[in-house]
Amino acid sequence: MDRMTDKEAEAGLKEKLPPIETFPNQYPGYEIKIQIPEFTSLCPKTGLPDFGTISIFYEPKEKCLELKSVKMYILAYRNLGIFYENAVNRILDDVVKACQPVWATVIGEFNPRGGIKSVVEACYPRKKGKEKSRKG
Repeated sequence: MDRMTDKEAEAGLKEKLPPIETFPNQYPGYEIKIQIPEFTSLCPKTGLPDFGTISIFYEPKEKCLELKSVKMYILAYRNLGIFYENAVNRILDDVVKACQPVWATVIGEFNPRGGIKSVVEACYPRKKGKEKSRKG
């Protein structure tokens, strides 16, 4: 069995992606849900395409995400070699960097490959220690 290398494990984490733009939020205390049902990236180990749905949930503070820029940002993953776990966590980091929300959650629900379906969830603020995430 081939061993995973650090290069594969870190693939896609530092690639330059289009910026996520924002606009000023006008209201407090509400949630925005964005679903991207046609997410595509590449497996950095095999080069095969991965498909799934990315869901972004957040409560805006001062800024909201501008959807066209989110679309262009997500499309940039199409030819990017990155593992599921890294993609979800990077999307969360980039969303937080762009709009500094009250809280945010990104869920990646990936199509089965080899008989295995993966669902990855990352939350901001980041959990510390061994806190468990909500069941979905």
